[in-house]
Amino acid sequence: MTGVSVIGAGLAGCEAAWRLANSGIPVRLFEMKPKKYTPAHSYAGFSELVCSNSLKAERIASAAGLLKEEMRRLGSVSMSAAEASRVPAGGALAVNRTEFSDFITEKIRSHPLIEVIEEEVTDIPDGYVIIATGPLTSDALSKSISRLVGAEYLYFHDAAAPIVTAESLDRSLVFGASRYGRGGEDYLNCPMDKEEYLSFYNALIEAETAPLHDFDTSDGYTVYEGCMPIEALAKRGVDCMRFGPMKPVGLTDPRTGRRPYAVVQLRLENLSGTMYNLVGFQTNLKFGEQKRVFSMIPGLKDAEFMRYGVMHRNTYLDSPKLLDRYFCLKAEPRIYFAGQMTGVEGYTESAASGIYAALSLSRRLKGLPEITLPPETMLGALSEYVENGSPSGFQPMGANMGILPELPEKIRGKQEKYEALANRALEKLKEAIGGEYYEDDC
Repeated sequence: MTGVSVIGAGLAGCEAAWRLANSGIPVRLFEMKPKKYTPAHSYAGFSELVCSNSLKAERIASAAGLLKEEMRRLGSVSMSAAEASRVPAGGALAVNRTEFSDFITEKIRSHPLIEVIEEEVTDIPDGYVIIATGPLTSDALSKSISRLVGAEYLYFHDAAAPIVTAESLDRSLVFGASRYGRGGEDYLNCPMDKEEYLSFYNALIEAETAPLHDFDTSDGYTVYEGCMPIEALAKRGVDCMRFGPMKPVGLTDPRTGRRPYAVVQLRLENLSGTMYNLVGFQTNLKFGEQKRVFSMIPGLKDAEFMRYGVMHRNTYLDSPKLLDRYFCLKAEPRIYFAGQMTGVEGYTESAASGIYAALSLSRRLKGLPEITLPPETMLGALSEYVENGSPSGFQPMGANMGILPELPEKIRGKQEKYEALANRALEKLKEAIGGEYYEDDC
């Protein structure tokens, strides 16, 4: 049986190696620890959780809970580790990070079909490969990937604006229009008068920001100058936003017949029209502060945030131009990617992408048809987003209910709707994999 090289023993790499090996395919798993560490890592074990011990909500009627249940049904080793190392955390699944890592490390090292090679990979190996090196991929391997895909398709910093659901907007306060009438109603506009703008401005410049780590940037925000945080722009002067992303020129508020004092524009984030991003509002505010301050924008008082803005060091691909929905490199099909490099955001999302990439590759190596996870499933929706991206430009995305297709019937009540979406997802997953749980095809 043809073997596969997996680069990186983080969550995505370990899931990929586990799935391949359990399908009877030999794996060479490359991990540079403990000989070399990234600036974010310190523990020698595999699948080290760096930022938090929480894997988010447990309830299936939530995006995070649904994705974890799908992973369980696909044979996830990280979900087994989470059960073995869990600690009390209310409605969240939290773990003892050391025990979590140790559990996965032991499972991987003891598997007879997995050979662990402790060395840094600087060039992409020959043969079939899954690259799962995470957001802090080493400089040498990043250069090798750049040569492979083209430097213009590999990004090294993630500056993303918040995303809100379309149905949570107050349409009585926003209006659809493009500046000077060019392009029809491609944007939704949230107009502000002077008093509203100044209240928003003062709240924004006083809001609490998240700390920047030394592996995010060594020089403040200068590396982000082309996409400066909205709060940093505001601090340069009271009118800076009005001459930047909040400029009102070329727009007329139909309620007043006049140009607004300032305006926040919302742009479609997905092709189905269920989500919008706040144009030019990349931010480093803490998530709670984003909810508090951005809800002051007219029309966003009750907005449901599907993703908060982020700014951090993140190596990722322009995946819609490079990868298919199975995380396979279109130009060189022997190579797959997994983890945050593909544009999924978060621990469970990264792990799930490793499962799907390995599932697809293992079936391909055995001459079996690939399993296409439906977009009604959370993992299927994430893989579809990676393949098709966003009309407004590709940015990493985490699991959220907004990326799932709408239900055919209207359901009143957020929780009831989420329960219906989750039930549909698990039924669709069952149909795709031929039962409640995926059976190894070895």
